[in-house]
Amino acid sequence: MPKIEFVDVTNRDGDQTAQIVCSKLQKTMINWMLDQMGVYQSELGFPLSPHETNYINANVELTQECPANNGPLIEQMQLSGWSRALASDVKIAQERTALKHFNLSISTSEQMLQWKFRGRFSKQDIIRMMVDAVTAAKEGGAVTAGINAEDASRTDLDFLIEFAQAGKEVGAARFRYCDTLGYDDPVSIAERISIIAKEVQMPIELHCHNDLGMAVANSCAAAVACCRAGQDAFINTTVNGLGERAGNADLVACVLALQYSSQWADENWVTDRINLSKAYRLATYVSNAYGVPIPINQPGVGANAFAHESGIHADGALKDRHNYELYDYECLGRGELCHSSTGRVITAGAHSGASGLEYVYNQLDLGFSDEEHKREILKLVQLANLHNQAPLTREELWFIYHCPEIAAKVMTVIP
Repeated sequence: MPKIEFVDVTNRDGDQTAQIVCSKLQKTMINWMLDQMGVYQSELGFPLSPHETNYINANVELTQECPANNGPLIEQMQLSGWSRALASDVKIAQERTALKHFNLSISTSEQMLQWKFRGRFSKQDIIRMMVDAVTAAKEGGAVTAGINAEDASRTDLDFLIEFAQAGKEVGAARFRYCDTLGYDDPVSIAERISIIAKEVQMPIELHCHNDLGMAVANSCAAAVACCRAGQDAFINTTVNGLGERAGNADLVACVLALQYSSQWADENWVTDRINLSKAYRLATYVSNAYGVPIPINQPGVGANAFAHESGIHADGALKDRHNYELYDYECLGRGELCHSSTGRVITAGAHSGASGLEYVYNQLDLGFSDEEHKREILKLVQLANLHNQAPLTREELWFIYHCPEIAAKVMTVIP
């Protein structure tokens, strides 16, 4: 039975959101949390960008070994990099990084061919460049190479089929249909994806933007259509719907829609690996890391997602929660009381000393083997606070303690 998996692009497309920035350490923590939630793959960045090199290679190391875990810290999730579908770019990316999974992107619509590429390339040129890029990736040791049709929703359907088929023939693992401008609607994208899946017979990724407020609906409708046509589907998401312009399809909202909506819930398309109980912690961390508040009405994780004030609603929810709540807040990892100290607070940061650091780590049930160990971690904690320009979280402190060499690499942005 075909299944729907999730390829999260928070650390690539979400990281391109205008006017915000996230540190490499924070992006690493997001990858770790995405793995814990059961996401299939994280498109973690741009392997061609020099400032991403150490971060990418350090995260690849985390998929292989972590002493504190007696195995990898990122246990199941694949890490992929985004590249233009140019053989030259792919070769450089493989020289710089240890990535084994790539998503190779090129524009396909008439609009882009005429007004982005200025008529320099024909449709056959586009296919040739994509084929050359996939070939280069596979020859360079890539395990998978996906092919991305940018602006697919404004591209002639016959050309998309030809494009996908050509990629499949040279070993492309998936075809990514990019609704780059949020132009599609749930009906149109489901119809187009169904045709492509049946004609090409390969797994399809859905990459939908939210310019018309339909990214979640479009992603889910298309993924279901792909599964009904007999192929696995992969939905591209970002945490909290981050992304360029109006954002991308929100990870939590997509999972909730597929697991609780009237028809899709019964069809059970979503992979069993997804663990929604990690959702609230992930959403909160990403909000703090990127400095973008979660809207109070955000599905599942917003402050008002389970709030009732109307007398009728409050009465109904108190009698039986399912009168006015479609799903339980506990399933999202919510419901615990949050406490903050009103007395003495000791923090770890750029100005910390050895005694304060030892106190903070004692609260995490972690101690130091000797003075040298303590000084090593203190230096990294100070650098991490400067690197993040934000207070360090429990997860970050834990990671620095258990993976100091990798933490140092992540925070070194000059390769």
